[in-house]
Amino acid sequence: MIQEAPQRNLALDLVRVTEAAALASSRWLGKGEKIKGDLAAVDAMRLSFNVIDISGVVVIGEGEKDRAPMLYNGESLGTGNGPAMDVAVDPVEGTSLLAYGRPNAIAVVALAPRGTMFDPGPGFYMQKIAVSAKARDQVDIDAPVGDNLRKIARAMNKNVDDLVVFVLDKPRHKDLIHEIRKAGARIQLHTDGDVAGALMAVSPSGDVDVMMGTGGTPEGVLAAAAIIAMGGEMHCRLDPQSEQEKNNLIQAGYHLDRVLTVKELIRSEDVFFAATGISGGTFLKGVSFTGQGALTHSMVVRGKTGTLRRIESLHSFKKLMRISSIKYT
Repeated sequence: MIQEAPQRNLALDLVRVTEAAALASSRWLGKGEKIKGDLAAVDAMRLSFNVIDISGVVVIGEGEKDRAPMLYNGESLGTGNGPAMDVAVDPVEGTSLLAYGRPNAIAVVALAPRGTMFDPGPGFYMQKIAVSAKARDQVDIDAPVGDNLRKIARAMNKNVDDLVVFVLDKPRHKDLIHEIRKAGARIQLHTDGDVAGALMAVSPSGDVDVMMGTGGTPEGVLAAAAIIAMGGEMHCRLDPQSEQEKNNLIQAGYHLDRVLTVKELIRSEDVFFAATGISGGTFLKGVSFTGQGALTHSMVVRGKTGTLRRIESLHSFKKLMRISSIKYT
């Protein structure tokens, strides 16, 4: 076996990007200003990327679906010096959560070698089921809900009624929720935030065992980077929520019956992922302001080594504002 020398962990650079986005956007917590909070995160994220030595191109951006400020698809990020990377971003995953002061809004970034990220094109939504490493070989997106839950429970050495399932609280999930309850599992209903939901499901220390339901396609690709690193699994299938979205996908050559695994969403294990809490929650604590600065909580994952770090950072605004053009105060 050939031994490799330690290489640079770009996820440790990425955490500065997510911290900047979280610090800037958290000033808008609960103020009802969804667009302004997102714009603050976008601006901070873009400025922070400018000093990272990568030749990055945004494959998973934001804005088109929500008519929000954008780090747009095809945008170049980084200094241009360094490895060629696909970039996935969500400066505020859960803009409504931020605007209304609800838990689990996070800032998220992922990198993978150029050409390895799945491009969702005109697809906004996909059906998903995500689990931790213990149950990675037990999921089948085509199987009945109860069958999946029984297999997952057995793999985790639990009873079905021990399981907690993350589901977005949307009208489209009425039947899914009924089937989960019928099987006997418990449910956490969340209004938004299915990147956080997937991370909770695959994290060994999370209080969620599985994520089920239809959520954002870009969010699925973002989550896949962390899931690959943590050894979990997610099965997905494009699930258009309008005839226009369906027709656009078919015309673009996408197969709506194709099941995608994390290794098809990102065709490399050399991935990097970072997330920082904005509004707080059970998964990642939010930004806490101290008067002189702020405290942030992040998770950083590198796929090649499988290392997951949880980082608590204390930021001094007096010193930061001497060198940074980002408005933190």
